[in-house]
Amino acid sequence: MVRDSNNLVARSMGYKHMLFYKKAVTIYDLTFLFCTRYIDKRDRTYDQMIQAARSGKQNIVEGYVDGATSVEMCIKLLNVARGSLMELLEDYEDYIRTRNLKRWENGSDEERAMIRLDKENNDSDTYLKIAQTRNDEAIANMAIIIIKSAEKLLYRYIQNRGEHFKRNGGFRERLTRERLKERNVR
Repeated sequence: MVRDSNNLVARSMGYKHMLFYKKAVTIYDLTFLFCTRYIDKRDRTYDQMIQAARSGKQNIVEGYVDGATSVEMCIKLLNVARGSLMELLEDYEDYIRTRNLKRWENGSDEERAMIRLDKENNDSDTYLKIAQTRNDEAIANMAIIIIKSAEKLLYRYIQNRGEHFKRNGGFRERLTRERLKERNVR
């Protein structure tokens, strides 16, 4: 977050540059494409998957912005985002399992290629272009890898926010320090 030294509350637009947010956008876009193509709109799973993907993305936004004044709220909402992404992960894994599709094995050529792409690229359009030429099995496996990557990044960020809070305190402590400084100036 960007905090001007004269402002107590940080500007919170920086979430758009966070790697886990970019991955969440990709996850939402891929999920929307996947559901539109492969899941009947009357099936409850259609709405559930899209809403889980949306919730993952939107709770990152809300958590990051709320983090300007509440580390606790930031951590809670980012954890909600993680939970939504993990719910979506289960949906993709269920889809593969219940249709007897192939889950990319750990260390397989497909998995290694996707992990490499995931590390090198965070532009949703790239994944959507690839998905245009892939079947449901490949798109579901792609989504699984990106979701796991986003969850790992979110988890690390949440841990770092907690450690930062332990060392530096939060908004109330900053307010108190500023009030004390102001009193000492007079």
